[in-house]
Amino acid sequence: MTRLARAHLTTVDPVLGALIREVGRCTLVPDRTREPYAALISAVAHQQLHARAAEAILGRLGGVCGATVPAPDTLLSLSDETLRGCGFSGSKILALRDVALRTLDGTVPSRRAAARMSDAVLIERLSALRGIGRWTVEMLLIFTLGRPDVFPVDDFGVREGYRLIHGLPIQPKPRAFAVIGEAYAPYRSTAAWYLWRAADRAKKIPLPK
Repeated sequence: MTRLARAHLTTVDPVLGALIREVGRCTLVPDRTREPYAALISAVAHQQLHARAAEAILGRLGGVCGATVPAPDTLLSLSDETLRGCGFSGSKILALRDVALRTLDGTVPSRRAAARMSDAVLIERLSALRGIGRWTVEMLLIFTLGRPDVFPVDDFGVREGYRLIHGLPIQPKPRAFAVIGEAYAPYRSTAAWYLWRAADRAKKIPLPK
């Protein structure tokens, strides 16, 4: 986190600023080696599963294909039976196939192509994929593409962190929270990371690292 980001977030929200001082340096480091396709395949595997279970499934998939993440055409060549044997449910198999197809037709861009697209364009394009919602795309933007100004207002942990540090009786609703988050721009990804840390301290939910 730059000094400018810290100064801005502290100025617009002194309570958040106090949290920043307590937590210390932001350790958010995007995985800049990962392609959007690979991030989406991983996201599908992790849906509604503990991280260890999802990683085991991905490990079996990699073992079948001989690669950490199979190429789209390789994935499409696998039978439903093979994918079920890896641990994917029927709905996830459909999502995997759609991600692979949409990568081949260019809907899912490469990192290089994504760099030329705005956050809004990527959210619109990728959230139209089967099994991929806005939240999943926002996580890709933050943790894979390293976009600095993403504020996932539908995320329970971010809203809970805000509620906790501000002593609110209930979480702000997503629409109202989006308005609140406007003050954090252009460093909303960093603000979200600190709010995740606040919720993490309450040890109620697993949160992105």
